[in-house]
Amino acid sequence: MNPKIIKDPVHGYVEVDEEILPLLDSPAVQRLRYIRQLGFSYLVYPGANHTRFEHSVGTMHLAGVACRQFGLCTEDRQLVLVAALLHDVGHGPFSHASEPLMEARLGRTHDDIAEIVTAQFGTQLDMLGINTSDLCAIVKGSHRLSGIIHGDLDVDRMDYLLRDAYYTGAPYGTVDAHRLIRNIHLTPEGIVLDENGINAAESLLIARTLMRPTVYFHHVSRIGECMFQVAMLDHLATDPAGGLERICTLDDAECLHELKHSKSPVTCEIADRLYSRRLYKRAVYAGQDQINVAVFQSGWSVEQSRQVAEDIAGMAGCRATDVLVDIPPVPGDMSLEVQVKNRHAIVGFAELSPRLRTLNQTRREQWRLGVYTLPAHRDAVADAAAEILHIKKPTRQDTLF
Repeated sequence: MNPKIIKDPVHGYVEVDEEILPLLDSPAVQRLRYIRQLGFSYLVYPGANHTRFEHSVGTMHLAGVACRQFGLCTEDRQLVLVAALLHDVGHGPFSHASEPLMEARLGRTHDDIAEIVTAQFGTQLDMLGINTSDLCAIVKGSHRLSGIIHGDLDVDRMDYLLRDAYYTGAPYGTVDAHRLIRNIHLTPEGIVLDENGINAAESLLIARTLMRPTVYFHHVSRIGECMFQVAMLDHLATDPAGGLERICTLDDAECLHELKHSKSPVTCEIADRLYSRRLYKRAVYAGQDQINVAVFQSGWSVEQSRQVAEDIAGMAGCRATDVLVDIPPVPGDMSLEVQVKNRHAIVGFAELSPRLRTLNQTRREQWRLGVYTLPAHRDAVADAAAEILHIKKPTRQDTLF
């Protein structure tokens, strides 16, 4: 069989098995060409226009490298490759920006791909001899082979860190993926890391830690996501017949076009602001030293955040939709639940990596609570938010802006 060759800027030449090509060319996978990998991060980094499609191809490529390293049989290798290619078909418009709405309104995440896979790939998977339940279990993380694309040292994470760093220009996503793969072993108990791969594993953890505030939780990206979610909520309230289920099948451009032509004036206004990059600004951007972090430990849902935004807006004398409240979960510890094999025994990763504790402390210090508004309301909203959320004002307020 002749594989298809794809030139990828991150991995070089990527081979796609001939029997997998029909899946690659399917509407559900081709739609991913029009879903930005990083949602609204392009508002910060103009080069961040890479898509879920190329990430899926890159993940499949690294999964193939891992399958060769582990010596998997042909059937298992094909199952893992297909799972890697299809693992992101459940994403809604603008990737993770639509995820909170999917969870709250539809009761699912982008990992819940069973319905899509059954409806759009059932016949093709049957022809390949792939069990749909096994494939979905790998993506959800409940299969014996899940550790390859859904685990602490998975190829999904390796690809997106490398790819996101490449396209944003942020010099923090350096991961030696091939060295890391060469030093991991698949066992019945899960992934085991060879002692020679500790530095490569630490580089992945460092990349995750440094990319978090610089890219994934950059305040402008978060503002774009919050604006999008408010626009979506008002659109759905005004035109419930539109339906979130249907909207989640759209790509980025189709979704933004629908929002720009919504029956809701608020939605149209916010969508136009996103399109022309006239964004809300920070009124409050508070770290753990300014609040009782225990109150916000698990983060707040979209509905909780909107209720508090309405309270703040009422006190500040502006519209509820002029205020955005962004309270992400406080980062948990990166535990890296993998075992390390050295010359004498198999031990936990934390025992051999003193950097882990420092990185976890850094992650907690990076956390921020954000309250955003239009420039004209910034001072009033900052005062109202400080009172309602019990936020201590920083000594140098001007350093926030």
